[in-house]
Amino acid sequence: MLPFPQIDPVALALGPLKIRWYALTYLTGFAAAWWLGNKRADRPGSGWTRQQVADLITNGMLGVILGGRIGYVLFYDFADFLADPVMLFKVWQGGMSFHGGFLGVVTAMMVFARSVGKSAYEVLDFVAPLCPIGLGAGRLGNFINGELWGRVTDVPWAMIFPADPTGMPRHPSQLYQFALEGFLLFILLWWYSSKPRPRFAVAAMFSVGYGLFRFMVEFFREPDAGLGFVAFDWMSRGQQLSLPMIIVGLIVLWLAYKRDSFNSAAIRR
Repeated sequence: MLPFPQIDPVALALGPLKIRWYALTYLTGFAAAWWLGNKRADRPGSGWTRQQVADLITNGMLGVILGGRIGYVLFYDFADFLADPVMLFKVWQGGMSFHGGFLGVVTAMMVFARSVGKSAYEVLDFVAPLCPIGLGAGRLGNFINGELWGRVTDVPWAMIFPADPTGMPRHPSQLYQFALEGFLLFILLWWYSSKPRPRFAVAAMFSVGYGLFRFMVEFFREPDAGLGFVAFDWMSRGQQLSLPMIIVGLIVLWLAYKRDSFNSAAIRR
């Protein structure tokens, strides 16, 4: 068993102002997306300007924050919301959902596309490879906070999380998610998007990749408190929400390549 590295969740305290590591992971994700987006925009013939990248990131930030909070309330804490609708705005109490943030970003990107006269596929395919670093950074923030831990296990790298009332050794599932949803997904998407692909293929690959990785890790992550398993006595809420991402992503990926093959055949004629 490995000792849990107890890191103070507060990275910097300036009098009453406290800057937490979790907030810094969000900023790291947005900064990385901005930097990577500029690298792509600077390529000859990219069709993007640095100003458009800046506006895209700003819209994405709003989508992540609003969608993440609303998604958490709807997917994980709806009963408390019905009892106290004001809790939606109590962001200082914590509670963000990736799947809500995902829907928020997609919505924000569609709005952004219309505002700059770009097609939906141009924007979604451009932004998809920029996201995984932020996702990985967020999971490191969860680990530092000692939250969203894994299931009880006897593997050699198990950890006891201080906030866990059971005191049992558990999977450090936050690190599994960092490795899969952050690092590996970024490598996959950055490589996949480095060459021309059919329309919506890159965005679809993100949906499939994240959905699969999240579905896998949920087998090692403790089900959400108050929810437990939501289907079949083994499926968690995270798996339930990731399954549509996998299915829709595969369908869109298949249609993207089918359409591309049809267009190529029409050109050869």
